[in-house]
Amino acid sequence: MGMLPARDYVSEHTTFIRDLLAKKPAIVDDQREGRAIWWDKTPRELASQRVMDKNRVRQKPYVYYMVDGPTSPVAGSVDPKTK
Repeated sequence: MGMLPARDYVSEHTTFIRDLLAKKPAIVDDQREGRAIWWDKTPRELASQRVMDKNRVRQKPYVYYMVDGPTSPVAGSVDPKTK
């Protein structure tokens, strides 16, 4: 007897999904529409995204402490040098 399940074994999850798709075949079309909205992009949309990424202004590291330079803490913050 092997460790693998029998070839004719069908899990409860698989049975549930198959029954659901048999009862509501429109789910597959709804999934395709949802994927088209969020994931499937045209080359034109991807090109504009690349331009936006290229022109993005880089954020300074640790923006919550620095304002004009290393010695000017943001109002309300504690300067680690004076602790």
